Amino acid sequence: MIKDIKHHNPGYGYRTVTDELHRRGIKVNHKRVSRLMREDGLSSRMYNRQTRKYDSSIGPQGKKARNRLNRRFNTDRPYQKMVTDVSEYRYGKMGQDERVYLSPIKDLCSGEIVSYNISDHPTTEFVMKPLLELINKRPNLNYRMIVHSDQGIQYQTKTWRQTLKRHHIFQSMSRRATCLDNAPMESFFHTMKVELYYGHHYQTKQELIKAMREWIEYYNQNRIKHILKGKTLIEYRNLALEKVV
Repeated sequence: MIKDIKHHNPGYGYRTVTDELHRRGIKVNHKRVSRLMREDGLSSRMYNRQTRKYDSSIGPQGKKARNRLNRRFNTDRPYQKMVTDVSEYRYGKMGQDERVYLSPIKDLCSGEIVSYNISDHPTTEFVMKPLLELINKRPNLNYRMIVHSDQGIQYQTKTWRQTLKRHHIFQSMSRRATCLDNAPMESFFHTMKVELYYGHHYQTKQELIKAMREWIEYYNQNRIKHILKGKTLIEYRNLALEKVV
């Protein structure tokens, strides 16, 4: 059973494998699962690779916002604390790589990727699409939303800032060269690249984008998390919404 779980979810550690076993009706201690995984060489060794990160702050500088979030990442309210960033993915022949860019928005309550966009160029219009999708998707709640980003030039533009202001959304920005101020978004990118990207070389843009979309759907709909008590992100978000709506 553990081998089957790891085959379909190679990024799962022993605690998450234990949660999945519990979901399947098998009661077992996490220490036993850890021992069995070590004995069969099933422990995750994927999460130690580092690569150069796309720097979205290079370019003409606009108006910056203060760090309202200030690393207070915990919340039990859906659509209250959102984080976003841009990451680069490569495809094509080795040595002649082309690039696409991913701009997701993550809800810190559940960890769900609420909206995202994939494009050839990291423009302001590129990051505006998932923001507008988030605004249209958010239920009518009795608390304001905060959207946190790094100091990327897209988030300093008049278009981004005025859209937030028009919809009564607080803007927040990480401090310069302080990636820990947006650690949940960095963690998502790392997880995605480890499970989808590292060890694979996609030959075409269509192949890469298809894999990205399928993985994000899997991440939201099927991937359980130990910190969410073995629930998927969507399951946890729906339960949290019931408490606040």
